Amino acid sequence: MSFKRVLLVKPSGRHGLSFAFDIIPTGLEYIAPYLEDVVDEVNIIDLEMEPKPIQPTIIRYLDLLEPDLVGISMSATEHSEGLEIAEMSHKRGISTVLGGYHPTAIPDELLSHPQVDFVVRGEGELAMHDLVARGDARGVKGISYKDGDEITHNLDRELIEDLDTIPFPARHLRRYKYYVTLKRDREYDVLTTSRGCWGRCSFCCEPSMSKSHQRYRSPENVMAEILETVEFHEGKPLSMEITDPHFMGKPELVEQLCDLLTQHELDIKFIAKVRPDSMARYPEAVRKMIAVGIDSFEMGIESPNVRDLKSTSKGLKPGIHAKAVDNIKRWGGNPGGTFVIGLPDQTEEEILHFPHYAKELGLTSAAFGIATPYPSTRFYDELDAQDLIFETDWNRFDEMHSVFRTQHLSSRRIEDLATICMARFWTWNTFIERARLHLTRSGTKLPLMTFVSDRIADLRFVAGAGVQTQEGNFQTHILRFLESSPDPGIKRYTEKVGMHNVIEMSRFLSLLGAQTIQLTARNNGAPLTSWIFETTRNRVEYVQVISGKIDESTISFELDLADLQVDEGDSSKMNRFGILVRLLASNKGIKKRLNLSRLIIAAGFEFITYLGTRSNGKGD
Repeated sequence: MSFKRVLLVKPSGRHGLSFAFDIIPTGLEYIAPYLEDVVDEVNIIDLEMEPKPIQPTIIRYLDLLEPDLVGISMSATEHSEGLEIAEMSHKRGISTVLGGYHPTAIPDELLSHPQVDFVVRGEGELAMHDLVARGDARGVKGISYKDGDEITHNLDRELIEDLDTIPFPARHLRRYKYYVTLKRDREYDVLTTSRGCWGRCSFCCEPSMSKSHQRYRSPENVMAEILETVEFHEGKPLSMEITDPHFMGKPELVEQLCDLLTQHELDIKFIAKVRPDSMARYPEAVRKMIAVGIDSFEMGIESPNVRDLKSTSKGLKPGIHAKAVDNIKRWGGNPGGTFVIGLPDQTEEEILHFPHYAKELGLTSAAFGIATPYPSTRFYDELDAQDLIFETDWNRFDEMHSVFRTQHLSSRRIEDLATICMARFWTWNTFIERARLHLTRSGTKLPLMTFVSDRIADLRFVAGAGVQTQEGNFQTHILRFLESSPDPGIKRYTEKVGMHNVIEMSRFLSLLGAQTIQLTARNNGAPLTSWIFETTRNRVEYVQVISGKIDESTISFELDLADLQVDEGDSSKMNRFGILVRLLASNKGIKKRLNLSRLIIAAGFEFITYLGTRSNGKGD
């Protein structure tokens, strides 16, 4: 057979802990340059960025581009959609090939479907090049395929050792502009500086994919791609995710890259995935990273319990967590961490301690993922051997659903605990602490409207989490979140730090004056949770989050959970105008309406200033 027109497709079924990011299909962009010299045309489409439903969209592209081969990159949560895309292609006589972590782990299951012709196992660049150039899978390393009624697995392909030989991703084929949900003022891109990870975590796919072998690009090669990426984005402010499973695998290479970055004035904010032990052991590398904009870090904390760290082969001691966080915060960086909940022998009491531990450490972001046994991992094999995995729908293997039986907890309770942990961590003092670190890092207070716009983005994040991972249960998700939000520590923290000391709000406070502002969430008319802001003309005395409500306030906003009904397929369809009307109508009486007018005037001045700053290109 001959392949002259290749279409590479990223399905739209990604969800779970990754839903906050418009993840760019970099794997496909890495493959494309290996095909451009052996075919007439290569195209890439990202169905995450295309209109829904996907069927008419993919049919339109198949008819328009007339490919001979459709390549589909799949995660576990995209299992059904990937097969659906393959079926639509197969019906038009188009060959199909699947790749990514998920197909690498279960090639036999996928090839059992008639619409799947080939599966690429492991790294895809050279395997795809050879398959397309030959037009035949026989003898192509890293390819599994059907030969009549038999499934054939060719020999594994060796890992690419010299990563500098790999062409940069084919950004010129990109059809979309990407943005991060929580940083909408910056265009988004990704950067890969290494492949693999030397860790052996039992729940991670990397040990089977890369044999716990990490390979690295040279700092000069990485810097060249960064400059090319800046040019691609026409010099606009960027948010860039470093996709390496362990960016600090070789700290000396990271320091060399930082030295190169200091030679250029680039407006880039990087986020990197790192191990806590590396961040604890190399404080000078941490200082250099934060100085050049690599200032947000996602660390695999996993658990404060030694038992959990040992059972997952994490190779960490809990004490290392605090040292890593201290090194990051010393220079104003943002330490984030991920926790694994729902391990086979965890108790509810242990899990509920996780958000408190995260706060004690000083994390400024945290995610609480449900333990998920991905195929090909040691974790999966152990649970499968005990017949504990009850879920057969791969689409639910997303780190937000419980898919196996545990010793102490039901699946529904584990999913509730994930929401409760999120609510108990993402509290007002966490947001103020992020602003305080901005002051440490930059020497300037965070503008009030920037802080407000970030919180609005956070609300979208929470709504997105509920809609995408709590299908049919969104209202319960919100109820659990609100019930778990009160925390006496918020008042103590805000009294000590002073919101006005880290956020520029002097004009706003002088116009607003002394107020007690109360925002109350109700459930079936009964007050559930209230946020209280006590202000004077020059300071915020405290912020308090309580169960129920207080009797005396100068400005009140009330909203019932019934007002938060959304289309469970699209959180953007919430009736925002109706909610605003209900909030404003909460203030009855002349005195409260006059106070409300002062708040609106103060907010209006801040908003006008914010728009002016943004239009002049001086946004934070």
